[in-house]
Amino acid sequence: MKNKKVLKIIILTICLILIFFSIFMKLRFNNVSFELLLFSIFTSKGGNFDILLYGILFVVSGVLIGLGIIYLLKLFYKKVLNKKISFLDKLSDKKKSIIKLFIYIIIVIISITCLLRILKIDTYIMSQSKETNLFEEYYVDGRDIKITFPEEKRNLIYIYVESLESTNISKKNGGLVKESYIPNLEKLALKNVNFSNSDKIGGALQVNNTDWTMAALISHTSGIPFKISMDTNFYNNYINSFPGVYNLGDILEENGYNNYFMIGSDAEFGGRKSFFETHGNYTIYDYYYAIENKDIEEDYFVWWGYEDKKLFEYAKEKILEANELEEPFNFTLLTVDTHFTDGYMDDSCEEVFDNKYANSFYCSDLKIGEFIDWIKEQDFYENTTIVIVGDHMTMQSNFYELDKNYQRTIYNTFINSKIEPEKEKNRLFSTLDFFPTTLASLGVEIEGNKLGLGVNLFSEEKTLVEKLGLENLNKEISKKSSYYDNIIIGKE
Repeated sequence: MKNKKVLKIIILTICLILIFFSIFMKLRFNNVSFELLLFSIFTSKGGNFDILLYGILFVVSGVLIGLGIIYLLKLFYKKVLNKKISFLDKLSDKKKSIIKLFIYIIIVIISITCLLRILKIDTYIMSQSKETNLFEEYYVDGRDIKITFPEEKRNLIYIYVESLESTNISKKNGGLVKESYIPNLEKLALKNVNFSNSDKIGGALQVNNTDWTMAALISHTSGIPFKISMDTNFYNNYINSFPGVYNLGDILEENGYNNYFMIGSDAEFGGRKSFFETHGNYTIYDYYYAIENKDIEEDYFVWWGYEDKKLFEYAKEKILEANELEEPFNFTLLTVDTHFTDGYMDDSCEEVFDNKYANSFYCSDLKIGEFIDWIKEQDFYENTTIVIVGDHMTMQSNFYELDKNYQRTIYNTFINSKIEPEKEKNRLFSTLDFFPTTLASLGVEIEGNKLGLGVNLFSEEKTLVEKLGLENLNKEISKKSSYYDNIIIGKE
C-alpha cells in the first residue's frame, strides 16, 4: 500500500515536471526547435546558466504548487465531496480504483502531449523517418569548382549581431516598430547593399536548423543547416567539426588570409572554438583569452563573460595588429548584449524605450555605429569589406506586436563591397546564401555562383528558397540525409 502511494507521487511529479517544463519553454522561447534542445544537452559547457537556473526554479515551483493543489483537492474530496455526492458511496473499491487510474492516465497523456507538441518532438520523429536528396541535388563543394580571387585581395570584417532582425527598424523603411530600435544600422542598410525580401529594408528568411547561434555560424560560413541526430555517436562526430565541409574560413586561409574570431564568451560553448580552428585556422580571442591577456580580471564575469563595450575596444586593437601583417585578414566578431532574455545594458546605455530588450538593441546599435565610423577612418578601409548580419531571429517570446502580413527577417548589410548586386530587393533567400555572397563581396569569382546550399546574391541566380519555396525547403532540411550524415558530419 505504501509502495503504491510512493509510486503515485513519483508519477504525478514526473508528469508535473513535463507539463511545467513545456509551459516554461512556451513562455520564454519563441518557437524553439527540438534540435536546439538536443544541441543544448550535447553542448552545455561555457554557456550562460541564468536561463537554466530560472527554468529550474520555474519548474520546481510549479511542481510544488501542483502537488499542493492535488493534495488539497484530495483532502476536499475526502472531507466534503465524498459525503455530498451520493453515487460515490455506492461505488465499489474496485470501481473507485478504476476511476483513479483513469485520472492518472489522463494526466500522463496531457503531460506527454504538452512535451511532444511544444518541443515539436513528434514533428522531429516524423521528419527523421523520411529521407531527402536535397544535398545530392543542390550541394556544391567549393573544392569541385573554380574560385578566383582578385589580384589585390580585400580584407573582410564580419560582424554577427546577436538576434538582429530587420523587424527592429522603423515601419516607414520596412520594419515593424514606429521608432527604430537600431537607427544607425537602419541608416547603414539604406546607404549600402541590403539584400531584402521586399522593396524596402528587409533580410534573410530563417530556415530550419539555422535558428540558434552555432547553427547560424555554420549556415553563414558553410551554406548548410546544422542537422542534429539522436544517434549516440552524434556528438563524437560533431566535435570533429564537420570534416566534409569546405567553407569560408578554409577558402580564405588557402588564399593567404589570416582569420580571427572574437567573442566575449567562452569559445568552447557549442563547439565554436573547434569549428573555427578546424576550418580556417582562426586565431580565437574569447573571454578566457581576455583573462590571460590581462584585459579583464580573473573574477570578472557579466552576462556571458564580458560585454560588447569591451568587445569593440579589444577588436580595434586586434584589427590594427592584423593590418600590420602583410597578408589580408578576415576579422569576425560575435556580439552578445542583445541575447534573450531581455538583453544586457552596461552603464553607458540609456533607457530610450519602455522595453528593456528594445533598449539593449538601441545601445548595441550605438556601439556598432561608432565601431563602423572608426573603421572608416583607418587607412585599410578602402580595401576592406564590412558585413553586418544578425546570426538568427530572436527567441524571445512576445517581443514584437506581430502583424500576420509581416515577414520577420534577419538583418544584413554589405559595406564597401567590391561589386554591385544585379538584383538587391524583392529576393527570397536565407542565411545559407551568405557564404558565397560574402566571397563575392570581396570580388571573388565563383564558378556557377553557388557554394554549399547557398547562392551568390550579387548574381541573379535563383536561391533554394526561390526555387523550392520556404515551406518545402524547410521540410527537406528536416528530413534525414545520408549525404549529410556520411559526408558532411563524417560518419564514414
